[in-house]
Amino acid sequence: MIDPGWRSMTVMLRVTKVEPLDGYQLRVTFNDGVVRDVDCAFLLHGTLGGPLRDPDYFRQASVDEEARTAVWPNGLDPAPEVLYGEPQTHSRSKSGSQQAAA
Repeated sequence: MIDPGWRSMTVMLRVTKVEPLDGYQLRVTFNDGVVRDVDCAFLLHGTLGGPLRDPDYFRQASVDEEARTAVWPNGLDPAPEVLYGEPQTHSRSKSGSQQAAA
């Protein structure tokens, strides 16, 4: 039997900050405090991804406050879950410690 006091709470993953780095890397801060350096090479294909090959264009990444993810001027806006990636070691911005996800 499930404890009636237990509540399921789902927190929507959101991007709160992006910082373009060298080599198509994007430092992404999420609303859960995790900060990841994401290799965005997987985005460099297709009509929307092609322009990101220009390093100056890639550095135009920002946070779309409505979509709450990274976005480029042409509208490319990968889902926060895609940028978050598979569970692995993440940096925590609040504590500065490393956390290994299981």
